[in-house]
Amino acid sequence: MDPMSALLLDTAPLRSSPEYRRLWIGLTLAGVGSQLGVTAVALQVYELTRSSFAVGLVGLVSFVPLVVLGLYGGALVDAHDRRRVIVLSSAALLVASVLIAGQAWLDVGSVVLLLGLVALQSAAFAVNSPARTAIIPMLVPVEQLPAANALGTLSMNLGVTVGPLVGGLLVGTVGFGPAYTIDVVTLLVALVTVLSLPPLPPLGGARKAGLASVLEGLRLLRGWRNVRMTFLLDICAMVLSQPRALFPAVGAVLIGGGATTAGVLASSVAVGSVLASLVSGPLGRVHRHGVAIAVSVAAWGAAIVAFGLVLLLASPSAAHTGSVTSTAVPWASWHLWAACTALAAAGAADAVSSVFRQTVLQSAAPDWARGRLQGVFIVVVAGGPRLGDLVAGADADALGEALAAVVGGVACVLAVVVLMAWQRGFLRYDARDPVP
Repeated sequence: MDPMSALLLDTAPLRSSPEYRRLWIGLTLAGVGSQLGVTAVALQVYELTRSSFAVGLVGLVSFVPLVVLGLYGGALVDAHDRRRVIVLSSAALLVASVLIAGQAWLDVGSVVLLLGLVALQSAAFAVNSPARTAIIPMLVPVEQLPAANALGTLSMNLGVTVGPLVGGLLVGTVGFGPAYTIDVVTLLVALVTVLSLPPLPPLGGARKAGLASVLEGLRLLRGWRNVRMTFLLDICAMVLSQPRALFPAVGAVLIGGGATTAGVLASSVAVGSVLASLVSGPLGRVHRHGVAIAVSVAAWGAAIVAFGLVLLLASPSAAHTGSVTSTAVPWASWHLWAACTALAAAGAADAVSSVFRQTVLQSAAPDWARGRLQGVFIVVVAGGPRLGDLVAGADADALGEALAAVVGGVACVLAVVVLMAWQRGFLRYDARDPVP
């Protein structure tokens, strides 16, 4: 293998497994629509309220159903044919997106209604995501799991790159209705792609879904310290230093450019992740996954500190309209490019962390428990940022957007240091002998 091939993204799972290829295409399309919708919702809430805290509340109303149905959804994944779970939950996601688009086209202007629909959408996502992830080891051989997870990270970050950018541009030019409609179309196509998957019953026999099954999955984490540590480290990053809720105010007040700038900032995180994914070939040769996760999460926190320092130097200006519908993006401003660079570095660190966290879970946990642990995983991975939105929004209203980012990033780095001092065995985790 030549050096360039060894460096680039390993696409073997796409070539060897038609089922995985279809799943990946559907996941990529759904990711684009989902992130477009997330951006549009944040911008619409800010436009209606002019409050970063209100934007943070979007995260809270998403978090509650995500926790409840994420855990129970994992039990459903271990109890039923996983293809059926994916199809039904994808249909529910589509219905929720149609309703969100409808409120925008009808110009209802109700924050309460919008938050309620977001909660419904989050509930469907909480079941859909662990089902999609739990079937990956059933579609590709174990030696291709790091490559499959790198492709999954690329898919997610293509959505986070394209979705916010297109969402910000659409909101800033043609309004909220067309932006949400694009979300509906992508989810419809994604639903069609999963219809062609074969039946995928749980290996080793199905578990009965219910509270006892959920509690069993949670009890496993008490003894499975390495899996538990991957969750705790991701919480450090996503709850303590998630900057997403700050973007609307940064675009409206600090840097200028309104919705388009907010979309550019959100996309910058994903651009860094995509670039890291494209050169992720060497990750398959890394065996010390614990060290790699801890370092990459700390790097995320440091990059968010840098983002906040840039914002501290970008004083509010009377030239900024304060509206997210402003389209005069300050492309010549060094503040914008410096902020984007810091966020791209954060995204690259998160991509590396994501690959190894997912691989630890998929390789160390047995199939009969994988659905429930993927449910916990989605509560952490998707719920953490939503809770982080609330934390960042509250901090921004109290300290300002710049200091909120700095404080959050510093807290993330310190939390990683504390966790590694407490659980030093995690740093010795070796992929050649996966121990949960």
